[in-house]
This record gives sequence, structure tokens and C-alpha cells, in this order.
Amino acid sequence: MKEKETLGEFLKRERELKNISLRELSKNTKVREQLLKAIEEDRHELLPSSIYIRGFLSAYAKYVGIDPHDVLLRYERSLKGDPVIPSEVKSERKAEKKAEKKAEKKAERKAERKAERKAERKAERKAIWNQKQIWIVSGVIAISLLISYFLHPYLSGPPVNPPPSKPEARETLPVIPTTQIPEVSPSVEEKPFSLELKAIEETWVKIQINGQSQTEALFKPGEGSSYQATNRIELLIGNAGGLDMVFNGRMMERFGKSGEVVILVFTPQGVERKKP
Repeated sequence: MKEKETLGEFLKRERELKNISLRELSKNTKVREQLLKAIEEDRHELLPSSIYIRGFLSAYAKYVGIDPHDVLLRYERSLKGDPVIPSEVKSERKAEKKAEKKAEKKAERKAERKAERKAERKAERKAIWNQKQIWIVSGVIAISLLISYFLHPYLSGPPVNPPPSKPEARETLPVIPTTQIPEVSPSVEEKPFSLELKAIEETWVKIQINGQSQTEALFKPGEGSSYQATNRIELLIGNAGGLDMVFNGRMMERFGKSGEVVILVFTPQGVERKKP
């Protein structure tokens, strides 16, 4: 290979090394054979404007299998009247690639800093929202504890005896043996049952006890609460797989997967699952 060679010599040498004829090259690049020959002979006076020449050179390089950017760089040097030195072309190309990589790294660092600032702002907003949630959950738990505290004496106390019947009604009723009273005693039906909740994942729950007003709670992992009722406890659970439940001291299986919404109704007889 020559120490210094023209652009046409370089292209012709690369073409002949690949055993590609001018006719084949013309057919596949859609450039007339006469123009390709003029390029290889460096007869620029036979060629159109430089805009078209750049297109010819790019198509030539792609088909022959050389770097179009290197070819265009050699062409720019030839316009200035400088002979093409392969080592100089390679060094210039290397410098351009280095500059491109530097620009890419700078853009990546800029994108990373932008993503970090965005993540910081998101974390700040999340921290503020979590603080609000903590206050809401604390208030709900406090209200639940107060309700449980005030209802507990009534739920756990002895059943209220029914008022005495009128004398006339008492005379017409048959005498019931004392041994049969436990079968119909209301104390069996009014015996309270307990339900304990403990979150293993963040879970939102809506609770209704004995048909009273509903309350809501958002449990974080490790948080929970306990409830008592005589009639029923109805739960609307936003994450069935994230909640452990203990019903009357017995650990229950989970009623769904993570993220699944379920409705559960607990009564003294057991638990019933409903479709949300």
C-alpha cells in the first residue's frame, strides 16, 4: 500500500481486492459506470457537484464494504489538495470517535443527574404523603381502640334478662323444666367473638362491626389491630395476600393473592367470602 495515495486510487484498490467489477458496482449502486471510473481516476471535472459526489462515494463505500465516513473524510482532504495518508485518516477518525464517545458520556451523565433529581423529588413527595398516612392510620387505630374499649364491657358482660311477662300470659304458658333453659338461652348467641389482623404487606381495609358505621385503616407491614363483635364483622380488603387473620384464636388461611380485593363476613358460625 502506498504511503500517500489519492482517493480514486484508494477506492480502486479496495474494489479490486474484493474482486468487484465496475459494471457490477454500477448495477448495484445505480451510478453510471463512466462516473465511477472518473471517481477512480480522480477526474473531478467530469463529475457533477460535490453534493452528488458525496452520495456516489457513500454508495460506493457501502457496497465495497468500507467505512463511508472514512471515504468522505478522504474526499474532503482531496478537495483541499492534500494527498490522503491512511495513518492520518485513521487518526482523524479515531479523534472523531473519541469526541463522539465523550459527547455520549456527557449526555448519559446529564440524563443520570436528571433522573436522580426526579427520584429525589419523588421521594420527598412520598415522604410527605407517608407522614399524612401515618397520621390518618394513627387516628383510625385510636378511634378503633376507643370503640373496642367502650363496647367491651357490654359485649363481655352477662346477657340482659328479658322483662317479666304479664301475670295473665304467665298463667297460660306451659312450665319449662330448668334443665332445658341452656338450649334457648340468649347468652349462647350473644357470646362475642374476636378477630385479629396483622399486615405482612401494605394493605387497606374497610371494617364494619355489628352493622355500625364503617371505618377504614391502612396497615403497614407489621401493623395490625384486633376487634370483637357479637353479630358480625364485615371486611373489605384491598390486598388479600398481604393480611394475616386470627379468628377466635385460630390462624386463618389467606383468602386471596397479593393485590386481590375480597369481602369477608365473620359471624359466630364462621367466615363467608363474597364477591367484591
